[in-house]
Amino acid sequence: MSPTADPRPLVDRFAPRPVREHRLLHAGMVFDLVAETVDLGRAGPVRREFLRHPGAVAVLALDDDERVALVHQYRHPVGYDLWELPAGLLDVDGEPAADAARRELAEEADLRAQRWDVLVDWFTSPGGSDEALRCFLARELSPVPEADRHRRQAEELDMALAWVPLDAARDAVLSGRVHNPSSVVGVLAACASRDTGWATLRPADAPWPQHPAHRDLPSR
Repeated sequence: MSPTADPRPLVDRFAPRPVREHRLLHAGMVFDLVAETVDLGRAGPVRREFLRHPGAVAVLALDDDERVALVHQYRHPVGYDLWELPAGLLDVDGEPAADAARRELAEEADLRAQRWDVLVDWFTSPGGSDEALRCFLARELSPVPEADRHRRQAEELDMALAWVPLDAARDAVLSGRVHNPSSVVGVLAACASRDTGWATLRPADAPWPQHPAHRDLPSR
C-alpha cells in the first residue's frame, strides 16, 4: 500500500517554541555557546546547547567561460586545505547581505561583479548552530584595481585563486574531492539552476527571514 501523501506544503516555516531558560555558556571570538530549555509541548521541556552564530555569505563568481572562482584556504578545526567559494561572516552591524558578499568577493578574490543574484540559502548545521548562510551568484566580473586591493593577513595571506570549469567543480564535489559546505551547496545549486536557464535565481535583495537580522518577525 502506498503511503499517504503529506498535505503540508514543502516549505520550512518559522515556528519557535517557548524558551523557558537561556544561559550563556561561553562567549567566543566569532560565536557563542548557549544553552536553552525549550518547551516542545506534548514532548515536554528539553535542554539544547548550540552555537549562536552571526551568519555568513558566500559567492559563486562565474566568468563568461562558465568557470567558477575558488580560493584555497587552510581550516584548522579539520586540518585540511580546502577549495572554497569566497565567503565571510556577517559581522558588520547593519550591513546588507549583498554588500557583505561584494566585500568578501573583493577581499578574497580581488573581483567585482556587475550582476548579482541569490543562488541558494541554507542552515549550516541546524541541530547544533543557528548559522544561516546565503550564497550569491556573481557574474559580469572584473578585477579590483591593484591600488584598491585588500591586504590579506593571517590564514588568508597566501590564499590562492583558481578558475575551475563549473562542471569540473561539480565532478570534484560528487567524487568526494571537495568538502567545504559552501562549495558543495553552491556548485550543485549553480549546476541545477543553470539547467533551468537560471530560472530559479532570486533578486540580490530577496527576503531572507531565516537570518534573525533579516527577519520581520519577533525574535525568539
